[in-house]
Amino acid sequence: MDVLTGNEMIAVPPGQVTLSDRRTQRSWPVELAPYELAASPVTQALYAQITGRRPSAAHGDRLPVESVSWWDAARFCNSLSRRDGFTPAYRLHADGEGVGWDASADGYRLPTEAEWEHACRAGTAGPRYGELDQIAWYRGNSHERIHAVGGKHPNPWGFHDMLGNVWDWCWDVYDAEVYGTYRVLRGGGWFDEHWSCRASARRRSHPTFQVDDVGFRIARSLA
Repeated sequence: MDVLTGNEMIAVPPGQVTLSDRRTQRSWPVELAPYELAASPVTQALYAQITGRRPSAAHGDRLPVESVSWWDAARFCNSLSRRDGFTPAYRLHADGEGVGWDASADGYRLPTEAEWEHACRAGTAGPRYGELDQIAWYRGNSHERIHAVGGKHPNPWGFHDMLGNVWDWCWDVYDAEVYGTYRVLRGGGWFDEHWSCRASARRRSHPTFQVDDVGFRIARSLA
């Protein structure tokens, strides 16, 4: 698959990542089995091919799709799974609100935030896997616009745009007791200051939220 379509998958080795939340001053370790993650965010070309829709505020086949909600991303994953002959990972309830994840399914899905951070760090220990201007589009160099995927240096495992360009939706609920159904966002975007473009930075938003610096990349579980 072409890295620029947003569905070239890279095998990620097992490992452990320690997640942290600055708001609560809490940290917790997560053990990870091997999985696959897309080398770049889903592009507008791929999203249009699968859904027939072009929701983004900016237009370009190689630009990351944006202005997509968490629900849009989950539905896309199921549609792409069916196209490629995989079992859809998500059971979407008829009311349009509830969702279940079939962990035994081999279809595409959103990464967990632990999977996202493990792949972002790619064996590195610092806040970023390289010098920020070389690896990310952010407010300091983006000219306040989105850019085509793959335009900056990848991390050591071959992932592009893990930091900057668009935030990635993750599977996880952020904090159900405080924020209800809000889901986790990771990675920072083209309009963010440098401090948001860190491997550990976490943001949250309602799963219906759509904005021009939020997209997603896809993952798959391995048998």
